Amino acid sequence: MTASNDQQQDLIDSKRGIHVVDAGAGTGKTFTVTRRYAEIVDQDDVEPEDVLLVTFTNNAATEMKDRIVAHCDYGMRELSDAPIQTFHSLCHDILMEHGFEAPTLLGIDDRITGSTRVLEDENVEKSQFREFIRRFSDDHPEYDDFFRAVTEPVELLGLLNQLAAKGVFPTADGWYRNGERHLDGDFDAFREVFDELNQPRNDGNKQSELRSKLGGYGNDTCYLPDAPEEDEIRGGWGEKQVPAAVARLAFDERRADLKNFVHDVYHEYLAFALSRNYLNFSFLQLFAFVLLCDDHRLRDDVAFEYVMIDEFQDSSEIQFKLALLLADTNNVCVVGDWKQSIYSFQYAAVENITEFESRLDRFVDELNGDHERVSWATRPIIDIELVENYRSTQAILDFSEHSLVTPAASTDDVDEATVRDRIVSLSSNAACEHSQIEAIQHEDEHEAVLTKIQEIVGNDAYQVEEDGDLRLPEYGDIAVLTRTRDFGRELLSVAETYGLPMAYDGGIELFRSDPAKLLLAWLRILESDAERGWAVVLEEAGYTLDEVEHVLDSEEYPANMQAFKSELAALETVGGVARRVFSQYDYDGADADVLLTTIQSVHSATTLTRGDLIRFVERGIEDGSTHEVHASAGMNSVTVQTIHAAKGLEHPIVVLANMNSHRFPPSGGNGNAITFDDPIGLRQRKLYADDHGYPHVHDNWRSDVLRKCLPRGYDEERRLLYVAMTRAESHLVFAAGESPNAFIEALPVDIEDLEPDVREGDSSETTQGHLQISVPTPDGPVGHSPHTLMRDDVFEEVDDGRGTAFGTKTHEFAERYVLEGDVEPSNDHERHVKSFLDSLDGELRVEEDAYLPLTVDGERVTISGIVDLVHIRPDTVEIIDFKTDLGRHAEDEYRKQLSVYYHVLNDWFPDRDVTTGIFYTAEGRCVDIDPLSLSKVAELISEIH
Repeated sequence: MTASNDQQQDLIDSKRGIHVVDAGAGTGKTFTVTRRYAEIVDQDDVEPEDVLLVTFTNNAATEMKDRIVAHCDYGMRELSDAPIQTFHSLCHDILMEHGFEAPTLLGIDDRITGSTRVLEDENVEKSQFREFIRRFSDDHPEYDDFFRAVTEPVELLGLLNQLAAKGVFPTADGWYRNGERHLDGDFDAFREVFDELNQPRNDGNKQSELRSKLGGYGNDTCYLPDAPEEDEIRGGWGEKQVPAAVARLAFDERRADLKNFVHDVYHEYLAFALSRNYLNFSFLQLFAFVLLCDDHRLRDDVAFEYVMIDEFQDSSEIQFKLALLLADTNNVCVVGDWKQSIYSFQYAAVENITEFESRLDRFVDELNGDHERVSWATRPIIDIELVENYRSTQAILDFSEHSLVTPAASTDDVDEATVRDRIVSLSSNAACEHSQIEAIQHEDEHEAVLTKIQEIVGNDAYQVEEDGDLRLPEYGDIAVLTRTRDFGRELLSVAETYGLPMAYDGGIELFRSDPAKLLLAWLRILESDAERGWAVVLEEAGYTLDEVEHVLDSEEYPANMQAFKSELAALETVGGVARRVFSQYDYDGADADVLLTTIQSVHSATTLTRGDLIRFVERGIEDGSTHEVHASAGMNSVTVQTIHAAKGLEHPIVVLANMNSHRFPPSGGNGNAITFDDPIGLRQRKLYADDHGYPHVHDNWRSDVLRKCLPRGYDEERRLLYVAMTRAESHLVFAAGESPNAFIEALPVDIEDLEPDVREGDSSETTQGHLQISVPTPDGPVGHSPHTLMRDDVFEEVDDGRGTAFGTKTHEFAERYVLEGDVEPSNDHERHVKSFLDSLDGELRVEEDAYLPLTVDGERVTISGIVDLVHIRPDTVEIIDFKTDLGRHAEDEYRKQLSVYYHVLNDWFPDRDVTTGIFYTAEGRCVDIDPLSLSKVAELISEIH
């Protein structure tokens, strides 16, 4: 882009006053913002230090400086110290220069010094926070009941960061600037949400959405005895609305103790962090805000004549308020696109831009309540819309708008008229209109995606534009975008087996990488000679499962592995161990480099022992925490990214993969014991209490009812879909497995069944180095599954079944329903499963691994399988296998399978009666099965050999 269009020029020329810019995807936002900045600083009475330009990332700040230099009289050296930066770096600069005594404003007897570091690694901070919580809980026995209800105390750290982003800060004896009102919530605002959701539908003939959502009230929960019955909450039979009194009944709750608990954790953790000489990003903003609020002279000294904020849809409430405090005049310009607000998990508030005027007025009133901090006029507000798109074809732009009004689930109700009224349609300036927009589906989705990629490369139908001309597409033109990382990681693994060039770009789950798992294994071996460590090392060396079991049983580890262990044990530092392990296995890529840096930083920043470090890595695996790792497989390779990582980028061809139910949007929600949400405030979802002499962690019925009144977050999922679509320049392909999500089924695109046919690639492969181990002849147990005992011919004459895919889907529903609860059945089979599970009153375990060792004809044999459901009660254990068969023709064969599980569970629970049964999902009926004896199972194995 070399010349500005009319709308861009309007913004460039408008240097005075308040501007709100709707900058749609690909409309040249960075071009326009940097040109406007250059025009401002080229004025005679303006210097770069007079203009604050806030960006979302450090990379964006660097890019903007580069562009500005090309269009103004200042060089890079002169702009090097100009305030073109992120909110976090800006707050850091303010605190380093002026914030020495800022903690005292909150009653904390500590100081911020030049050596106070910013803790960027969330895993390192979690380790610090766990240490803090151990001390805090020891010092505050009065809060024991809260800790009994909090399964994972580190979840409290997220709550503190959320409150900081909201602008809720603790002081020594209360809350800063009446922040407690946010914790209490706003009943009037809640009542509006309640009443709107409680309106009967279909002209009063259908129950309200709220009453429908409360249909599961009390299911799979353990409320205290004083909890209301379902009829009191939902209304009696035939009612269309929830009783109006329920709003006040659910909202009003004594929360003084809860607020005190959160206050004390919050305030003491701030003091702890400062005592350890660190602050996180949230606390940087917290202390900068307090400093600017309380020090009026400082605020006047550091304020800017011009304030411009890029990506304003990704700002938080505290950042909006910081911008107001830092503006010396009303020359304020915010640029963003509400359709691309996708960072609520980082506390972004899309309302900052969708409700700019009302928030501006409210925040100014709050800041000026006790002293005039914002003295400039807040009107007029000038709206500018950038509508010319320089990225995508018109077909892709028009199609992308559908994402913003497409239901994300069967229970999702979109106000299409309101949304469409807000959308500013974009106009493409693409030279060629040749887009392919299509969707594919297959149960082997990874192979189907790879097949589609190979079909695209070199295909005339998918030509891409370059400098106004069309050319054939290459691997490097294609990006595969996913909602979550796991699919991308799996796709890379499958692509590697076929030799298809593909590289992951962006944050990865570092601790789930091969280098991390192998390092963890050797650390476990060094610490305690743990079998879990040896099993990983042996498997990496090429041993089979049976061979691994034999080595572990005999403890006769290979001599070269023993020697390597001794070599590692002689090393003095954890970093030395890590470097030696990575060297031995030829791990020299970006993953290993970042992992080594992270481990060294956490080990030096805390008092961790090697055992603590093992638990640190284990928690990193459990949390799925991410780190930025950029590694390329070559210039001409397919890029794999999450949608979040792809924001702001563009690709000629986008494959939006894993468009599957419970994957996009992901299933589940916030399971934290203590939560904060507008307008209900601070709430406790889990309560520890004594019920008739039996202490127990109970569910909070009030919290359950209130959360049903809050939106699910589907709006942001729609915006994520929009962001993914608008990354595409020329072509867009959706891909799903056997359970397409509501998005792809509602979009105006036909879904093609694509049979996978991946060709072996011709790209050179990098062979991963391994410890060279001589693999012995297997002398461990022979492995079988229960299915090897069963005859196949009983299934051959059956032609009225539902198929394996349907069976898998039903089993997955049962697993999700047990683990997550908030899952709605989609057919009669699933409805029968739900009713059956609801009828069980004991502990439920799903997908349990079962191993049955036997000696058959003098040979060791292991039968391993997976039990669908184990129902555990005080005196009995019930094994249930779900079958979608429409008849009972295979019951004798299923008996063999259940017999294996019976003997495993009988060994696990020798003091309880173990029973087995088949639940036929078509009938909704459970049939008891009499298991075979152990000798009969051994006899069946003998017949196979």
